[in-house]
Amino acid sequence: MKLISLQENLRRGLNIVGHITTKNINLPILNNILIKAENGNIELISTNLEIGVIHQLRGKIESDGQFTVDSKLITEYVNLLSGNEKVSLEEKEGELKLECGSYKTKIKGEQAKEFPLIPAIPKDNFFSCQIVDLKKALNSVIFAVSNSENRVELTGVLFTFLGDKLSLAATDSYRLAESEIEVVNHGAKDDSKVIVPAKTAAEVLRILNGIDMSALESETDVKIYISDNQILFTVDAVDLISRLINGHYPDYKQIIPTQSQTDVLVERSELARAVKASALFSKMGINDVTLKFSKDKVIVSAFSGASGESRAEVDANVTGGENEITINYRYLIDGLNNIGGDLVRISILNSNTPCVLRAEKEDGYLYIIMPIRQ
Repeated sequence: MKLISLQENLRRGLNIVGHITTKNINLPILNNILIKAENGNIELISTNLEIGVIHQLRGKIESDGQFTVDSKLITEYVNLLSGNEKVSLEEKEGELKLECGSYKTKIKGEQAKEFPLIPAIPKDNFFSCQIVDLKKALNSVIFAVSNSENRVELTGVLFTFLGDKLSLAATDSYRLAESEIEVVNHGAKDDSKVIVPAKTAAEVLRILNGIDMSALESETDVKIYISDNQILFTVDAVDLISRLINGHYPDYKQIIPTQSQTDVLVERSELARAVKASALFSKMGINDVTLKFSKDKVIVSAFSGASGESRAEVDANVTGGENEITINYRYLIDGLNNIGGDLVRISILNSNTPCVLRAEKEDGYLYIIMPIRQ
């Protein structure tokens, strides 16, 4: 195998695929990146057996072949080379010879036959969406995923495709985040529901965040392919394939309140500041703050026998009757940080039912927090 690529392209590709490599005592080759030059295509491939990432590398092939080398070693070395130089890579006698200008090195590696196969998903029927939309939606729900393995289905993000909409939902039973974006169906099965592992969602988000939008063609979208137990995301020369979580995701729509007694419109940043101030006096391990809604203000308070108490008032537009709720301030701050716009709309029925947060202008995002029972 021998190929030539620009340092900038090689560096970017290695940083994309190298992130998921992992140390594995039973299968040490998982710490390696597979460099594959065949049929006119150059691919950089990595896998941790749950997620596989393939990056199509731009370059010139002088001879076909494939070889694997330590991910961290080659990535750190290539990152130190000059960005506008050509890099030559040649596999010879169990080593990868790498040359760039006056830099020459040999990296010991392993033959590709030991490298695990990446599952293939037919690229015929798929959904597509805007990069910016998927990035925003993932970012606004992923933090609500459960960390507990007791209910494995809650450790992922639920993707629901229906018509021209894709809704992403995540919950840990204490709060729920849902974001809806537009998609285009290219012959895929409508009304599809799949649970994407949180690690996969985070890796997709990392790849999307690393894309230089100004360098893309205007029609570049994210393509999403679904098979029985795998999902494939394709964007900007990168394929990410992952297993899906088997399980029945709870019907979260049932817990979304359909009516409210009090509706509040308040400045998001001012409410967040008041919550953070009062949170300094919340009870350790409970993280409780109380929101009291009166005619024209929100009163944020907290009390701790150990540290003292705090009370802050924030001007607000309150309609309906007076009300109050005690909730986890960390969950509230997470929601406020992910709602767009300057104003947030809070709806509440009573102190024992979930409160709902939305942006002032409907943008397909809602956030629900369960109350702390007194």
